[in-house]
Amino acid sequence: MSYVAALNDRLVGLLGPFGPLIAVGMLGVVLILISLPAMLARRKDPLDRLRERETKAATVEDKASRLRRADGNDKLEKYSNFLEPQDAQEYSAVRLKLLRAGYQSKNAVRVFHFAQFALGLGLLVLGVLYTVYKSTMTDAEMSTTSMAMQVLGPGLVGYMLPKYWVTRRVQSRTEAITNAFPDSLDMMLVCVEAGQSLDQSIVRVAKEFRSGFPDLADEFEMVSFELKAGKDKVQVLRDFSERCGVTDIASFVTVLVQSQQFGTSIADALRVYAFEMRDKRVMRAEEKANTLPTKMTLATMLLTVPPLLLILIGPSVFNIATVLGGGMAGVQDGSTDGQQ
Repeated sequence: MSYVAALNDRLVGLLGPFGPLIAVGMLGVVLILISLPAMLARRKDPLDRLRERETKAATVEDKASRLRRADGNDKLEKYSNFLEPQDAQEYSAVRLKLLRAGYQSKNAVRVFHFAQFALGLGLLVLGVLYTVYKSTMTDAEMSTTSMAMQVLGPGLVGYMLPKYWVTRRVQSRTEAITNAFPDSLDMMLVCVEAGQSLDQSIVRVAKEFRSGFPDLADEFEMVSFELKAGKDKVQVLRDFSERCGVTDIASFVTVLVQSQQFGTSIADALRVYAFEMRDKRVMRAEEKANTLPTKMTLATMLLTVPPLLLILIGPSVFNIATVLGGGMAGVQDGSTDGQQ
């Protein structure tokens, strides 16, 4: 602590009262300038060289490859090495979390990390400006700890805000999908028993649920698009389960995959599973109803007992205070007359 205090006094003596703040800002700028070239320097992958050679040698470009090229309007593409995690597992984890939050664009990871960087840096600058303004307007000396908290606190909040937002979106979307899934199974069962195939029933459910349950409709629509594109049905269903992150949908996918492998009737499997999902929804409602009295106990005590005590004991307390106050006033008056 003595070393820190000595360094603080030296910075104040050299740079004035804002010496520690200026030193922290300069250190941050230097660290950013040192790290940016290393992060932006993108090593060329040998596979990219091979792809370039194949592209130059090819006279006719395939339509599928044209569709998979990066969009020219994406201005964050050139900073992808800095804004996207280089580890494949970390990138997959962030991508899956954003998919579960409903952000399905290909540059969602890039935009998410850019939002963290921009908000963190912007609120850090606002914290610096607020600290300078506060120090200028007040004559009181500010400690190093409070100065660091006022400068770094907004930056930390700005950096964590996108992560908090995505986490809340995942929770709300998962709850909405869980609540809507039993109804979608009932409608899918009706479509299958009416003679439609499983693919057609998924398209129908996605269309009918668009207005009431858009999150589940988006997922079913994605499944229908992948099936129309020719992707393997088992893999499409497993991707659907992974994107939603709901246990009921994972069990539903397992039922469909096993029904397809063993050749059993999909309508029978849907009928049994839809019945189980309806029972499960009723049990969830009963569970919430059973926990309601426990949750209301504290609120009932806080909102009912104090007014009741005030009504019952309030008049008695007022009368006691009046009697005792009058008696004490009479004793004081008598003592005053005796002294006179």
